[in-house]
Amino acid sequence: MSLQCWKCGASLAGMLLPLSRREACPSCRADLHVCKLCRHYDAHRAGQCREMAAERVADKVRVNDCGWFVPRPEAYKGGGAAMAQAGRSALDALFGGAPASADAPQTPDDLFKEP
Repeated sequence: MSLQCWKCGASLAGMLLPLSRREACPSCRADLHVCKLCRHYDAHRAGQCREMAAERVADKVRVNDCGWFVPRPEAYKGGGAAMAQAGRSALDALFGGAPASADAPQTPDDLFKEP
């Protein structure tokens, strides 16, 4: 089984299994004993967990004590930057993609300047 960090996608091949509660990604330092890296995690279910006997965990990206935790290799979804760029492109297409005019406020402080 070839694990990847759920957050950055770095290889976790050198990590000993089972992952301890205190394990962190060597690349991004994200906690690894988290719901997002678990085999039972399902974003489309109520409580976001397929394991009916598991206690509810509020924060899915922070360390937890769940005894049902089993790491899953396909936890990293990737594409964060590519998805953001695609979203920006879609917004530009929707709103015309015109750059802001020169006299439009560029920062929040510009809104409150004296003319």
